[in-house]
Amino acid sequence: MLCGTEGIGPIETIPIQGLPMEDDLALYRPDAWFRAARGPRYEQLYRHLSAAIAAGELPPEAQLPPERELALIADVSRVTVRKAVSQLVKDGVLEQRRGAGTFVRPPKSKIEQSLSALLSFTDYMRQRGKTSSSRIMRRGLFLPTPDETMSLGLSAGDRVARVERLRFADDTPLALEWSSLPTDVLPDPEAVETSLYDVLRASGKAPTRAVQRITAVNLTAVDAKLLLLPEGAAVLRIDRTAYLPSGRPIEFTRGLYRSDIYDFIAELRLDAP
Repeated sequence: MLCGTEGIGPIETIPIQGLPMEDDLALYRPDAWFRAARGPRYEQLYRHLSAAIAAGELPPEAQLPPERELALIADVSRVTVRKAVSQLVKDGVLEQRRGAGTFVRPPKSKIEQSLSALLSFTDYMRQRGKTSSSRIMRRGLFLPTPDETMSLGLSAGDRVARVERLRFADDTPLALEWSSLPTDVLPDPEAVETSLYDVLRASGKAPTRAVQRITAVNLTAVDAKLLLLPEGAAVLRIDRTAYLPSGRPIEFTRGLYRSDIYDFIAELRLDAP
């Protein structure tokens, strides 16, 4: 047994109104989430509950035990429970209702984006009636990575204009994007604020087609914090190479998109024999 601050003994007889006594409470017991040397208890409890919500083990509208009972079941202090639950409330996955308790919030409505149309993040959000915004993480001229060199057809000694952004829709962080372009296409990365494609259109250098590769990846701790997701959460990674009508590649963007909000839709047609 963990050395909790309450010093509580067996907990099977604790009455929790409206909740089953056995299986449903196993989710909160220390052997389900606590591991020695894995960080503070409140962080481990936060990550465990966040993952349980994402996996559907705690479905929408499920009610958590009251703070006092949850502390007893988890064998931790009420301060530990309060810190973990408060962070989940900030993340928008739990909701505290006055006089009723703490509940799992229904999932946000998903954004469906077609894979057959070349639209920028900003353009698509405009179509959906949402306000797009960006937080610039870094931008400037850099030596290209191997992926950038290959995708953009760069030569030795070339530099790329790179813009790294956290993308929002109506103040909700949806994606992290790293966009790279040849310097003759984007000579001044500082010109990019919200929409890269608005800048390219203004200079007559907007792409007309693109090739995308989509894979599922798990978030690092740094990226998870920016997207308000638990570390290790699955997201969609999209590598896009965009081309001018001449066939020249002029944009390589790698993005991480929240799979709990984003759905990408592809229309398939039967090829004529």
